[in-house]
Amino acid sequence: MATITLEGNPIETAGTLPTSGKAPDFTLVGTDMSEKSLADFAGKNLVLNIFVSIDTGICADSTTRFNAELNNLENTEVLCISKDLPFALGRFCSAEGLEHVTPLSAFRSDFGQAYGNEITSGPIRGLLSRSIVVINPEGEVIYSEQVPEIVQEPNFDAALAALKA
Repeated sequence: MATITLEGNPIETAGTLPTSGKAPDFTLVGTDMSEKSLADFAGKNLVLNIFVSIDTGICADSTTRFNAELNNLENTEVLCISKDLPFALGRFCSAEGLEHVTPLSAFRSDFGQAYGNEITSGPIRGLLSRSIVVINPEGEVIYSEQVPEIVQEPNFDAALAALKA
């Protein structure tokens, strides 16, 4: 369990993010309602941009920033993951013209338990904490960050550096 804060108030998560080793498998839902698993992205670098809701400013900003900053990296996919419904994720990405990220919903998934970042206390319990997990083409976690304060941006530069290492 990790303790993070929401506007200075402590909240807890189901566990801690994986920091190394094999990435936990997942099944998430795409905007077309198809299921996507870790195996669907085998052989690629993955950036899991995990957030509370696309309907919050910082979450929207991180999705937009990853779309802009990582779209030129070869063999790299950015998966934007939240418990928002697939329709909301698709609507946002469409409205913003985001073509270089893959929005995926964890609304019917145990993703937050497997990755340890499901919020288990406080007013937003059940949602996912703002996190980044970078996975190499071999399926191993090479970087992770759980943002200590929900309203804080993740460290984009560190995630990018992990991809280029």
